[in-house]
Amino acid sequence: MTKLIKPSAINGKISAPASKSMMQRAIAIATLAHGTSKLIGYTANEDSEAALEIAHKLGAMVSLENNIVEITGGRTPINYSLHCGEAGLGIRMFTPIASLYNKTFLLDGAGSLRKRPIAMLEKPLQELGVTVKSTGGFIPIEVTGPIIGGQATVDGSLSSQMLTGLLIALPLAQKDTLLNVIDLKSKPYIDMTIQIMADFGVCVEHTNYETFSIKANQKYNPQTYTIEGDWSGAAFLLVAGALGGEVEVGNLRTNSKQADIAILDAIRQAGATVTISENSVKIKKNLLKAYSFDATECPDLFPPLVALAAHCEGISKIKGIERLKHKESDRATVLKTEFAKLGTKITLEGDTMFIHGGTLKGGMLHANNDHRIAMAGACAAILAQTDVIIENPECIAKSYPGFYDDFEKISSLK
Repeated sequence: MTKLIKPSAINGKISAPASKSMMQRAIAIATLAHGTSKLIGYTANEDSEAALEIAHKLGAMVSLENNIVEITGGRTPINYSLHCGEAGLGIRMFTPIASLYNKTFLLDGAGSLRKRPIAMLEKPLQELGVTVKSTGGFIPIEVTGPIIGGQATVDGSLSSQMLTGLLIALPLAQKDTLLNVIDLKSKPYIDMTIQIMADFGVCVEHTNYETFSIKANQKYNPQTYTIEGDWSGAAFLLVAGALGGEVEVGNLRTNSKQADIAILDAIRQAGATVTISENSVKIKKNLLKAYSFDATECPDLFPPLVALAAHCEGISKIKGIERLKHKESDRATVLKTEFAKLGTKITLEGDTMFIHGGTLKGGMLHANNDHRIAMAGACAAILAQTDVIIENPECIAKSYPGFYDDFEKISSLK
């Protein structure tokens, strides 16, 4: 399957989809709360659908009508085999949550998730009283609880997602817990986790993201909760505006703790005009120039940043490629290979990517089953000399199934 994207002008208003990161966290917490929560603003995607199926297996009553998910949680699990699809957050978050129960659970997934390491889960869970058995540091992984609490050391150098799972689970443990966290990356994602936990009535304290103190025997309170818009998906729409003309993206919380709100800094550096309103952002194209950006804390921004840099005069520098090895693809290598097919030279040196801008011609790009690579290809086409053809375009369903429809709403042929 392929998708043809023609060079285009960009103009219009569009709403960002709901944040799948916040939605997955909200589903997990609502599953643990005793009572009925309403999650407003649901946008369908494969990762969130996998989380809802896990909630059901953990005993929650789940219903979906229009864009409202109703979850009645705090119930007894009905199935001990949990499938996370290709959701990295899903496997690393629900493994500690499954460890709350005095049962044995088998957690598995599909596709690229089978190549993403989870060894960092094993030692801290064992230290907290859980019996753990992975498949050589990969899924499937088997856990037998209950998680007791106490003291554990967490390696945060590859991902913050396991810490998110522990933080969500441990307030329901038998004993208070002190987590010592080493080399934590993506701190804004932990801010998101702590925020949504607090919104559901549970408190976590930390010192400089190095030690986390979690009181035991807390309770999540069911809530009516609106899921904020997704800065990760919106980043592609905002870059489209910076490349092609003008766009206003709504349903964005402009004081959000989401890491990918940092896309605004890169767009400003590249020369576009950024206008922030209460719940929306307007981007207007100006003369584009090369920029430097540190994406260590927001690695999901690499694909839209590369699409932007490909059309900026000069050599742009993006730091943080060490964070890209275990995504849906080896993103640094895939971006280098696939953008070369379009005429843009990318070099990788240490932890930094150099994008030689102003050279993108067009051609065929393979998404490598990576939703963000596919969306980056569409953005790259805006100022291309010829069409861009995206192979494997359907992989956007993982996070943003409506992306091509939204893209077409704001684009018009030159």
